[in-house]
Amino acid sequence: MIVNAQETSERRTYVDRILEHWHKDEDAEALVQGEQRLTRGEARRRLFSLGHALRRQGLAPGDGVGLFLANRVDSVLVQLAVHLIGCRVVFLPPEPGPGELAALVEQSRARAVVTDPLFAQRAAAAADRSVHAPVLLSLGPCEQQCTDLLALAAQCPSERPDSVPAPGADEAVTVLYTGGTLGRPKLAAHSYRLYDALMDLMDDGPEDSRPALFPTMDPDADRVLAATLLTHGSGHLTSIQALVTGSVLVVLPEFEAGAALTVLREERITATMFVPPMLYALLDHPECVPGALPALRGILVGGAASSPSRLQQVVEVFGPVLSQAYGQSEALGIAAFGAEDLASAAPQRPELWRSCGRAISGTEIEIRGEDSATALPVRQVGEVCLRGETVMLGYYEDPQRTAEALHDGWLRTGDMGYLDAEGYLYLVDRAKDIIVTGSTSDNVYSRVLEDFLLTLPGVRNAAAVGVPDEEYGEAVQIFLATAEGADVDPDAVSAAVTAELGDLYTPRKTVLLDRLPTTKVGKVDKKALRAAWTGAASKTP
Repeated sequence: MIVNAQETSERRTYVDRILEHWHKDEDAEALVQGEQRLTRGEARRRLFSLGHALRRQGLAPGDGVGLFLANRVDSVLVQLAVHLIGCRVVFLPPEPGPGELAALVEQSRARAVVTDPLFAQRAAAAADRSVHAPVLLSLGPCEQQCTDLLALAAQCPSERPDSVPAPGADEAVTVLYTGGTLGRPKLAAHSYRLYDALMDLMDDGPEDSRPALFPTMDPDADRVLAATLLTHGSGHLTSIQALVTGSVLVVLPEFEAGAALTVLREERITATMFVPPMLYALLDHPECVPGALPALRGILVGGAASSPSRLQQVVEVFGPVLSQAYGQSEALGIAAFGAEDLASAAPQRPELWRSCGRAISGTEIEIRGEDSATALPVRQVGEVCLRGETVMLGYYEDPQRTAEALHDGWLRTGDMGYLDAEGYLYLVDRAKDIIVTGSTSDNVYSRVLEDFLLTLPGVRNAAAVGVPDEEYGEAVQIFLATAEGADVDPDAVSAAVTAELGDLYTPRKTVLLDRLPTTKVGKVDKKALRAAWTGAASKTP
């Protein structure tokens, strides 16, 4: 897409849209975190002051700013301030180790790093190892040698910074960490086209038959809870969803099921997003009963594969409030399944509980074969490929990986799945998580196995991984988080798997745990399972 200079200068960004709300009803609530409650007027003025404070550190439009932040109100405002002054947001999530974090700061070419005081020591170590020597700023006082950005902002003007050129259509404005190899991180870079597309999705009217990524929001009534990390795609999208619609954004500092239930109830939350392990923990809490959250009318689940039986449990407890979404750092919106559609269609077609919906408006999905060029027929498993406005520009400063992932505008997601005749997408595995085993080296799809395991009595969560095997190359090993007091027999589990899915899926080992390890973003940490539990107490059927 080519945009001339006049169009670029007149483009209304998502930050402009947020400010349109924050200039109205100034005493209305805008941002909440515990006892901290900011009105729209207070949020707007603090945002402008933070923008001036960042500029005083020598930051110019186009510069990268690393955000190594915890979930808090000021983290939301700093992210907005970076975009307000025309700089590039670089999200630095908390999970990378020291070497990977330093490589992330270096490869992203961050001119400054804004850290939460909790992470200041790690941020300082990463900045010290960077050739570019970024400025280190903190959200509040800390023991490290860095400037307190909040104190600096308190001395700055509360009017909007001026003379900020709008970024070009193909200029990277947001960079998300999405794994990689040690010392060589993968950074998905997005332009403002992503935000334009997301605003279009939320503006789609009832005449648009394609599913939207988010339910319709009511700025006068909705209160949205950001429960996942703000430095990940899920938390970022949740906050954007709330703010661009003028809804109140409530930030949950850390997820714990009991605390989350309290906030959901006391703050009268109407909409939120959870990754599956969070959702399961919420459902397992003794206070999670029908009628406990009368204000809640929307739960978006995404970020990882979900169990159909658990999704049905959500509807049994909360009613028809559940929406599903599928995306990744490289394409933050791919497919969705709205709550109303799911509630009306799934009773007649129970297989739809396993679907993550249809392509969102403006997105095309194809299932392609091993050559990545041939589209496969319906119900045939292959790699999920897509194109659309939510797809990344590429991997930042990494042309080789970009060329491997993007072909003629089509993104190879690395996810395996199939489409049915109506365009509903079903994921069966990550390409790297497929377990190749058996005498004929057949594929075991971990998603299929995990979904079945979650239907068994006493099983709260499940993970299937491939472990080295001398005879077949890989063998199936499963990890089960069992309910307190449940008597789960590994032999019975193995027999049930074989009876339902066949010999190929029969687990070589079954490991019983109180809970499964999760990453900082709340997904089951299969890498940790492979590394730490291969020698755990297990039962070989």
